[in-house]
Amino acid sequence: MSSALLAIACGIAEQGGALAARRRAEGVEVAASKSAPEDIVTFADRETEALIRSLIADARPDDGFLGEESDASRGSSGLTWVVDPIDGTVNFLYGIPSWSVSVAVVEGDPDPSTWTTLAGVVVNPSSGETFVASAGGGAWLGDRRLEVNHGVELPLALVGTGFSYSSETRAWQAGILTGLLPRVRDIRRLGSAALDLSFLAAGRLDAHFERGLNAWDHAAGALIAREAGAKVGGLRGAAEGVGMTVAASPDLFDALEALLVESGAMV
Repeated sequence: MSSALLAIACGIAEQGGALAARRRAEGVEVAASKSAPEDIVTFADRETEALIRSLIADARPDDGFLGEESDASRGSSGLTWVVDPIDGTVNFLYGIPSWSVSVAVVEGDPDPSTWTTLAGVVVNPSSGETFVASAGGGAWLGDRRLEVNHGVELPLALVGTGFSYSSETRAWQAGILTGLLPRVRDIRRLGSAALDLSFLAAGRLDAHFERGLNAWDHAAGALIAREAGAKVGGLRGAAEGVGMTVAASPDLFDALEALLVESGAMV
């Protein structure tokens, strides 16, 4: 089942990416703000999600849907599609080529602590890259099977992260970075968690951590990272999610988790 779902997810995500890329070329218009004035949604976000939702409904009418820009719906099949139509909307607005379309299909309630992700796709229209994974089928970029970097010591780790739009949370995140920066190779902030997790799978990052990720931000990327050999979760045995998402090879995960806790990430 996972391979068939992956084929559907891949086709739909690539169609969504093509639409978003066309709208980016035509010029981007902000539709509204969400959690803060800086946290914006464009008309392209809404149009891309509407297209993806329509394509899923045509292909899998009995499945549920959970997207960033529209109401969730429950299906009767036990499967739910989890979609971020444009992950990295501010990058998209500014023309920075680091945004993605993320599509995953999960089994069970649409809750990262309990669901099983069956297939995931992250498309980067700016680079033409499509990262894919299916449960038990590995993670792939084209015909290249992906594998995370192993044997990386914490002082040599290149670590990706992201920041909240809440000023209070940003101040907290700055404090965490103060503890991390002297202890790792460097920090990268690409602006798309889905791409961070895919880049981790491809060996372009050694680790990723972020607080405040919603289900659609990490559903596809977490599967891609896991299928490439990463450990993905929260802190102290929790599932990945809003509280914290950490991803790295299993040995590096433990060292990064300990450093995050030491730096105050459990507060």
